Amino acid sequence: MNHVIVVDLGYGDAGKGTVVDWLCSRQEGRPVRTVVRFNGGAQAGHNVVTTDGRHHTFAQFGAGTFTPGVRTHLSRFVLVDPLALAAEAGHLASIGVRDALDRLTVERGALLATPYHKAANQARERARGENRHGSCGMGIGETAGYAFAYPADAPRVADCESPATLSRKLTLLTSRLTSELGPLDAPPVADLCDAYQAFAARVRLVGPGHLRRVLQTGPVVFEGAQGVLLDEWRGFHPYTTWSTTTFANAETLLAEAGQTATRLGVVRCYMTRHGPGPFPTEDPTLELPEPHNRHGTWQGAFRTGHLDAVALRYAVKVTGGPDAVALTHLDTAARAPLRLCRSYQVDGRRLERIAPGPERDLAWQEQLTARLQRARPEYQEPGGDWPRVVGEVLGAPVILTSHGPTAAGKHAAGAPRRPDCRGRIRL
Repeated sequence: MNHVIVVDLGYGDAGKGTVVDWLCSRQEGRPVRTVVRFNGGAQAGHNVVTTDGRHHTFAQFGAGTFTPGVRTHLSRFVLVDPLALAAEAGHLASIGVRDALDRLTVERGALLATPYHKAANQARERARGENRHGSCGMGIGETAGYAFAYPADAPRVADCESPATLSRKLTLLTSRLTSELGPLDAPPVADLCDAYQAFAARVRLVGPGHLRRVLQTGPVVFEGAQGVLLDEWRGFHPYTTWSTTTFANAETLLAEAGQTATRLGVVRCYMTRHGPGPFPTEDPTLELPEPHNRHGTWQGAFRTGHLDAVALRYAVKVTGGPDAVALTHLDTAARAPLRLCRSYQVDGRRLERIAPGPERDLAWQEQLTARLQRARPEYQEPGGDWPRVVGEVLGAPVILTSHGPTAAGKHAAGAPRRPDCRGRIRL
């Protein structure tokens, strides 16, 4: 197996975690030994269920952590929350994975997502009232926004090794946020400094050269967070994440090491969305089992609908497309009345494809959002052959199918066939 980038082509929650778990659990050939996170942070929620019934929602640790020896690397593109990381490690320990922190490396250049960012995030979302964006309430957007506005003052992982710098940056951060938003419900700076220094002493912090060396020693799985349709620049603004959810960050890291990887897109055979925002194929009458995704205090409702070829073709267009596809939740498709949307009706016109706008043009994306809010789906019957249908929609072969949450429910259907493939998954 060569390096693989796993990206959700929808709105998230398509099953990235269970796909990564399966890739890492395979021990023949050259087994995976590291999962690299390359976007997002503690707001990620990748559910993995083991064959012996254990369950964990992976946020910052790689979803291959159940496999002994598989390490996690948090790259500079991850927004690291040390407190949430400690809590996640605690849950993993409680279900038998006691060495997760020992198998973790964190790049010093990564931003710190602090309780102050989190409190500010929640304050802004409350102030929006009925116009909430569906934030996870974890401070991700606040962390990214503050770093954009004050790049030299943004707290980073490296600062955890320098008490004076850390204290100065956290004090400045709280001063700026409270002057704008009022008092925030967050711990004192001194207490947070102590916790972050303990984090730095417990976890191995590394420079950018570490990942280059890892990539030269064996196969690596790059695990994305959220989905392409929530991308900070290509998603349907403002119902998006402050994170690049495409293949781009992973390919930047690979290029720095002179490496390439197979692009593996993950899709359910139906659509889901957590929280508000455009969802043309939403169908509230669908009663689909969802044991691990429920209504969220900050995100809002977990919504389901039929497969949307128009939205998925847009994801393919803005990412350059996957080399291969992992298709999940086929066990649900076998017993649910699911349909396929190949076009919309919008303002009296038929729309089969969404044209991408200019790069980094949020005004364009907001206009697109308004248009999609008015879209009405036009359906066809899929005919039951979901791998064929999804492969045709995405222009890439379905090489992995999933009939349940565990690795035992995964089936490898073949290798990528595109002649311009950047690598190969030898399944």
